[in-house]
Amino acid sequence: MRPATLAELTGEHGEQPPDSGGFTSFEDFMSMYRVAARLVRNGPRENLLRLVRGVVEDAAADGAVWIEPQVNPLTYEDDPGAALDLLDTVIDEGRHAAARLGIGFGVLLYARRNADPSEAARTARLASQRAGNGVVSFGLTGDEAQYAPEPFAHAFTIARDAGLIPARHAGELAGPASVRAAFDVLGARRIAHGVRAIEDLALVVRLAAEGVVLDVCPTSNAALGVVKSLSVHPLPLLLQGGIRCTLNADDPLPFGPGLLDEYETARTTFALTDPQLAAIALTSVESSGAPRATVEDSVTRIADWLNSPD
Repeated sequence: MRPATLAELTGEHGEQPPDSGGFTSFEDFMSMYRVAARLVRNGPRENLLRLVRGVVEDAAADGAVWIEPQVNPLTYEDDPGAALDLLDTVIDEGRHAAARLGIGFGVLLYARRNADPSEAARTARLASQRAGNGVVSFGLTGDEAQYAPEPFAHAFTIARDAGLIPARHAGELAGPASVRAAFDVLGARRIAHGVRAIEDLALVVRLAAEGVVLDVCPTSNAALGVVKSLSVHPLPLLLQGGIRCTLNADDPLPFGPGLLDEYETARTTFALTDPQLAAIALTSVESSGAPRATVEDSVTRIADWLNSPD
């Protein structure tokens, strides 16, 4: 959600917007997220559609060719039928906005760690109903340090059987064991964050050998204290270790920078080279749920950029 959207929605409800940059912990971040979700949930459906359009527009403005935002319809609708209808609405609005801007759109449906694992299975079944038709991946979010992955294994089995990319959060609020469990227990092929894998050399070697992709979010890692500062972020070391990584903005509402800003940080703060940035962009599209035509076109365009004399 754009900060301006949050301010307008809270104003419509006679509330003061929370300080989108004033948190010092994951719980502070979640408190702000809950405010934003409540405003969408308790308002007209147009609030959700506006949110979807803003996400697509901002990503396109930053140069994305494919966007795969995370959503859980059960955040807004408890009834399975109503949740599926809401999911269809998100998919339709996202596709329409993306087509208008010349990019592609798919959804990562995620389960919530802090909910009963039976809800995760319901979410996975919901995702499977639209697998290949708007939903491309399945994830698990929340405080990984408080919730073990084993109770969610059934949900990920449902998602994998439906052909969805397993992509859960790990290695952010917990250490290397969380990353290892992501693919040993849940079969994840993409891991959101995963940066604390750097604390275990054997794990780095294994991630590289098995081609597991880390969706890295540098600015949010620094903001939440996962790393002490951007200057010591492990992204360059993860790349040197042969791990395939992507760059992501996480959530620009609390963290500020968008996708393009994160690429510029990678160049200026991490001193990544053009070939390294191109490799990150390639990994991003190749590990996504984008259609083959989008992937092939993007590969060509990235190569053209890398080989351009300018």
